[in-house]
Amino acid sequence: MKNYGSLADNILKKISFSPDIAVVMGSGLANISSYLEGPKSISYESLPGYPQTTIHGHSGKFIFGKIGHIKVLLAIGRFHYYEGYSLEEVTAPINLFSKLKIKDLIITNSAGSMNEDFPPGSFLISNGHMDCTFLKNSNEPQVVSDAKYHNPKLIKIAMSCSKKLKLKTNFGIYCWTMGPAYETPAEIKNMQQLGGDAVGMSTVPEIIEAGDRGMRVLTMSCLTNFAAGISQTKLTHEEVVSNAKKFDNDFSKLLERIIKNIYKN
Repeated sequence: MKNYGSLADNILKKISFSPDIAVVMGSGLANISSYLEGPKSISYESLPGYPQTTIHGHSGKFIFGKIGHIKVLLAIGRFHYYEGYSLEEVTAPINLFSKLKIKDLIITNSAGSMNEDFPPGSFLISNGHMDCTFLKNSNEPQVVSDAKYHNPKLIKIAMSCSKKLKLKTNFGIYCWTMGPAYETPAEIKNMQQLGGDAVGMSTVPEIIEAGDRGMRVLTMSCLTNFAAGISQTKLTHEEVVSNAKKFDNDFSKLLERIIKNIYKN
């Protein structure tokens, strides 16, 4: 799927505005759509050549609407490398957002906590990320915290909004692993030693693509569980989605407050 310009033109014909901001939603997270005025939905299936979601908790649609005067695009459902997609296909939404001339992007995910001080039900604002897939090389993963990929202004706004809502939110480092199998206790311990706080199977390719395209990027995790070695119970994707839905109301309140404050005059 390379003709993102044509796809963007087709979408703009179906909606009455050009979005200001896009939000990529993680597993089980979608309640923010209830805050949109005049929502209009476009399924991924209706877009020729566009990838399709295959994972439970990712319904596969765009929802366009407004929060106050702010024009918002929600991507409900993302693509993972472990599904067999190429990295270009994984980042298809980002390429489309670029053609739609979107400048601000919030990337969300449901993640496992590797920090015992960050319990399930709390949220994490990423101030750095690590690629722990070893796709590009076998070198030890390094924390990437460049402002290009983690916008300081958006990070500050997000934490301020969380404090006003009295939500438990921390700064931290998000680690990307290949999946689909969950990490072993030994892998978790290694990522902890390297500085990781949360772990998941997505997000980092999107961060890199968006940053390289000049978007202002904010990444937020809904922490749904403790990672292996901290939790003694076997984790399943169904549990992740179920827990994400439990915490989605507060997460969506926070997202709405952040979006409003990004464009506050």
